[in-house]
Amino acid sequence: MTAQTKRLVIGMSGASGQIYGIRLLEALKAIGDVETHLVISRAAAMTIAQETTWDPRDVEALANVVYRPGDIGAAIASGSFATAGMIVAPCSIKSLSAIAHSFDDDLLTRAADVQLKEGRPVLLMVRETPLHLGHLELMAQAARIGCIIFPPVPAFYSRPQTVDDIINGTVGRVLARLGFENEMYYRWLGMAADRQRMSG
Repeated sequence: MTAQTKRLVIGMSGASGQIYGIRLLEALKAIGDVETHLVISRAAAMTIAQETTWDPRDVEALANVVYRPGDIGAAIASGSFATAGMIVAPCSIKSLSAIAHSFDDDLLTRAADVQLKEGRPVLLMVRETPLHLGHLELMAQAARIGCIIFPPVPAFYSRPQTVDDIINGTVGRVLARLGFENEMYYRWLGMAADRQRMSG
């Protein structure tokens, strides 16, 4: 790892929306100078196979370093392993609950807890709907301890034409929120400028 390279931890838990984690890894690979450390939960591996044409092993191949969810002695389980933060994409309610309550029963949730205790950003792409009060309270608790709550809600002012447009726009905004510049999302310049851009 060079002095300019950033390490970023990526967790994929078992919620629907596995394509967000996959596209995130693809985007980070294209950006370069980012060393990705990936944990795929057992439920996520099952959901990848259910929702996409990807094999979980091919998803792992997109990352620089891959860990098993039970490997609690891994590098990312320690705060002394410096990173730029962590993204959980998608984030299930189970993982949200564990992170919100510092219940570190696997490497994904332990890695998130480590980032938080070291003051690093942890962005949770919480994927569930509709939400009951318990879900909302979990998100509030996660936000109180420092998490960024970032449900994959599409922005339609960019007039997306395909599902890929929607996915890319969300992933681009997630990366931008953590300081990774990219051209995947639509930047709002104001209504007048937007009309001009759309017209020609």
